Amino acid sequence: MLIVLDAARRLGGDVALACFVCIVLLFLVTPTLIVIPMAFGEADYIEFPPRGFSLEWFDRYLTDPDWIDATLFSLKIAAGAMVGATLIGTAASVALARSRLPGASLLFALTLSPLVLPHIVLAIALYLAFAPLQLVGTTTGFLLAHTMLGVPYVTITVSAALRGFDPMLELAALNCGASRTRAFFDVVLPSIWPGITAGAIFAFLASFDEATVSLFISDVGGKTLTRKFFEDIDFNLTPVIAAVSTIMLAVSVVTMAAAAIVKKRQVPATTEEDITA
Repeated sequence: MLIVLDAARRLGGDVALACFVCIVLLFLVTPTLIVIPMAFGEADYIEFPPRGFSLEWFDRYLTDPDWIDATLFSLKIAAGAMVGATLIGTAASVALARSRLPGASLLFALTLSPLVLPHIVLAIALYLAFAPLQLVGTTTGFLLAHTMLGVPYVTITVSAALRGFDPMLELAALNCGASRTRAFFDVVLPSIWPGITAGAIFAFLASFDEATVSLFISDVGGKTLTRKFFEDIDFNLTPVIAAVSTIMLAVSVVTMAAAAIVKKRQVPATTEEDITA
């Protein structure tokens, strides 16, 4: 990849590089975009290109109790995991950023381990841990597992925000008589909230789209949208699958766009003059 990019710079500079990037992005996105027209076909089976235009499969999704129950369960778990991951990830980021322990870098790596380890390994480990505790298929089990998967995303974004924060501002607030708690909420938090919000959005997406772990820790009672996907692919493959995929794609695009907007909306930097005023 680097060799090709270097050749593109030599051949045509920015134009060649832009064309190469567009081709790569098109190659990566095309398989996903093909799903969208298949969701609007008239046939009772998935076909591409589709014949005709119909919204029947979206209607079947919205009127199917099993699909709706799975969707609501996934949204509930994703929202709960987002809150838990945001609280834990933010606290971990602040603690690690201020820690002087020799093993702080190792603790940071361990915090990011759910993002690096194969999800099949995590899924098996969680199942073996949850089964004796009767947490398989329960809301509590899903919240614990998906919160763990979301913590690395929050930790990364909040740590990046903390690296851009001047610690002298917090010290100035403390010297002016503010408690450490008030200094954090009045000075530190407003400066890093874009990173916290972006991390929360990524944690929500990580939970909502999670398939491997959900398959291992779900049962008939607790079933996520991704588990319902695999069941219908095996036993009832219809364009409803494409319709639901299109909806999930739209949700992902909207939330990713929201994350990008939030990251660009930086709070004006607080100065020591503002604190002492």
